[in-house]
Amino acid sequence: MKLPRRTFVQLAAGAVALPAMPHVVRAQAYPSRTARIVVGFPAGGATDIQARLMAEWLTGRLGQQFIVENKPGASGNIGTEVVAKAPADGYTLLQVVTPHVINPALFTNLSFDFVRDIAPVICSARLAYVVVVNPSVPASTLPELIAYAKANPGKINYGSAGAGTPQNITVELFKMMAGVNMVHVPYRGGAPAVVDLLAGQVQVIFAPVSESIQHIKAGKLRALAVTTASRLDVFPDVPPVRDFLPGYEASGFAGIGVPKGTPTAIIDLLNKELNAALADATVRKRITELGGTPLGGTPQEFATIIAEATEKWARVIKSAGIKVE
Repeated sequence: MKLPRRTFVQLAAGAVALPAMPHVVRAQAYPSRTARIVVGFPAGGATDIQARLMAEWLTGRLGQQFIVENKPGASGNIGTEVVAKAPADGYTLLQVVTPHVINPALFTNLSFDFVRDIAPVICSARLAYVVVVNPSVPASTLPELIAYAKANPGKINYGSAGAGTPQNITVELFKMMAGVNMVHVPYRGGAPAVVDLLAGQVQVIFAPVSESIQHIKAGKLRALAVTTASRLDVFPDVPPVRDFLPGYEASGFAGIGVPKGTPTAIIDLLNKELNAALADATVRKRITELGGTPLGGTPQEFATIIAEATEKWARVIKSAGIKVE
């Protein structure tokens, strides 16, 4: 039977459209079930809190639960491996932070490649560290600390959350640029290092804002500078390190990534909704309280931040000879 031309055209158009329909339906249906944001660090820290902020926002906006799943260990590598090997379907996200760009220069036996296996979605915030000293240290400004360190080479101890952590490499960059010799005392986490700083067992820490702000406000620690390029809203009177060491900048970052191969439509949807979160006054206020500067932007902009930080910290790690056990 010969079909009328109009009927033939309609059937042909339908046949062309059919192969694309399942993909369209899947994209429109996302999310249709619970999704998780994997955090490679313990619950309760700044990384965990930021992930929960984003999870709460996505839950409210997209109509499905986004839960936080903590997979701590190996400087975030355990959680990263979980996400790198997960299906690329948008239901497993990664809270991406500074250690993820440090680790490639420290670990040679990883089962994944962070840049190859994780696709960036958004950089939610720049994170600052604060140069804090025990009040017994005879320095009220960063230049005074540098002068004191130069007059007492090898006699000032600085604490960190461990070798190869952001607290460690930010100080090593400072040491190179300031020409000072301070002794590294690694701890198993940032909290024990702060405890010993309060007790005077170490003299200085480049501490995350979330771990130091209450002690600074209580007068138990003295803030000399922040590591970001500009001042922080939570410490408006504390100058950046770069005011005294031109070119110094050692901020961290937090953001969201997904397994490589996740459909662009899903990445774009997550990026859109998280940019909306970062424009919300309540979310911005909470990030600021944690020592962050809300950012946002495109996945490509986050990819640039990741690439630049990976190269920068690899140079510092190599120059300082930092190794992990």
